[in-house]
Amino acid sequence: MKGTDRRTFIKGAMSLGGISLLSCLSSQVLAARQERKGIYEYPSFRINPFQLGVASGDPDSDGFVIWTRLAPEPVAEHGGMHMVPMRVHWEVAEDPAFKRIAQKGTAVAAPELGHAVHAEITGLKADTLYWYRFKCGSERSVHGRSKTLPLPDADVSQVKFVIAGCQSIEHGLYTAWDHIANEDLDFIFHYGDYIYEYKDKGTGPFPNRGEHWAAARRVVGQEIYSIEDYRRRYALYKLDIHLQRAHASAPWFVSFDDHEIDNNWAGNIDQDGTPPLLFQTRKAMALQAYYENMPLRLRSFPQNGDMRMYRSAQYGKLLNAYILDTRQYRSDQLADGVKSPEVYSDKRTMLGDAQEAWLFEQLANSRSHWNLLAQQVHFGHLIHRQKDGEDMYPMDTWSGYLHSRRRLLSQIERYAKGKTVVASGDSHRHYACDVMQDNGKDIICAEFLATSITSNGDGVYQDELAKSMLALNPHLKATAVKRGYTRCTVTPEKWQADLMVVDRVFTPGAPLELFKRFYLENGKPGLKEHQG
Repeated sequence: MKGTDRRTFIKGAMSLGGISLLSCLSSQVLAARQERKGIYEYPSFRINPFQLGVASGDPDSDGFVIWTRLAPEPVAEHGGMHMVPMRVHWEVAEDPAFKRIAQKGTAVAAPELGHAVHAEITGLKADTLYWYRFKCGSERSVHGRSKTLPLPDADVSQVKFVIAGCQSIEHGLYTAWDHIANEDLDFIFHYGDYIYEYKDKGTGPFPNRGEHWAAARRVVGQEIYSIEDYRRRYALYKLDIHLQRAHASAPWFVSFDDHEIDNNWAGNIDQDGTPPLLFQTRKAMALQAYYENMPLRLRSFPQNGDMRMYRSAQYGKLLNAYILDTRQYRSDQLADGVKSPEVYSDKRTMLGDAQEAWLFEQLANSRSHWNLLAQQVHFGHLIHRQKDGEDMYPMDTWSGYLHSRRRLLSQIERYAKGKTVVASGDSHRHYACDVMQDNGKDIICAEFLATSITSNGDGVYQDELAKSMLALNPHLKATAVKRGYTRCTVTPEKWQADLMVVDRVFTPGAPLELFKRFYLENGKPGLKEHQG
């Protein structure tokens, strides 16, 4: 769907109901956040209900949101829960032994929200580590660790974070998440594809590639469409102990890409030609399930088929992070292949008018040493291969939306050249590349695209496509078709990115290896590889 069509739809919906899509809180939110009748104050459980772990996210300088979801039997109907609201107690402490309690309170785990809990904590000290936990009845959760942001005017010497995503449970073990849990991080950015919507393939995702590709773990049932389907799929993924450890180790900023709903969806259009009203029904259920299972604030609660996901975080004077949404507002994508004239059309959008205006204003007013654009799909304009002498590009990336890309790069060049880094994913391979206009040669910023946690299995360092891309794209400095993540260490003077790989994802406990290390000097565009 084109951006203008979507705006027309929203205006029509607002005029029909006379309801603000941006400010109206649904009855589900009110039920979850306010007192109500029939709350079980002291429920009893046969099995500990905190099987899915705990998480924190969206930190600011005086707090963060903490999350859990009650599910004693996670893949059973309703997670094994009685369909009644239940009282959940939470504590936030200054020490892991919970001797110094900083805040405590209660929340209601509502059946309308899959018994998820999102407690937004305020009144904490800036730039400080905290530990949190939950209790329901006599059962207690494991504890998690989170951290508040520095004050906006603070001089921050370093920020360390990880870029990760694409974690098909059928494609391998979550060894990379176990390694991430052992990192000492300020935050984790998950770029999307947290779950995959596909049905159980029986023989694994790659039945023609031999026994090596047999499913590491099986999903349950058919392709997912209903709210219960999506909830069960999240539960299956979240049962993994390595993923739980990573969630509990640091605050997360999350984004969804396509597989949280359906492969290659865009706006209110799916890839199968489903009537938009039907697809919007599926999308609404998927967005609710996503909210239920992520450490998101109330401001991101899905309403009327939309979910406000673009937002920002400021790490003192060092770093402004902008978390973007390249799915809900994009125009329908074109078929992969040679660039058609449509990729240049000003009628096509990647971010939508409102999000683009917000981001442009943020960049124009940013006074930080660095800017991070954390988003879902490849931003660098890379030729993937040549066919009959013509360059071939993937249209699911910014290469299919060159008008939007040119506008954004012009804004970066004007206000933040040499101090902006794009973090992305989706491609199931590491990329480190300099970024320039598709019709220009001056380096404007850099991109680190993190490979998948598991998706596509073990992989190799270099396949034929990687070799071809390196030959065709001099601004592509490195690529690897292995699994892993990207670790960034940012100081006022330098941005260092470590491209980490796990050699095997079908073998438990596989070691972590450094593939390549790159760095940027503040204000000096152009990636440099660290030697030695």
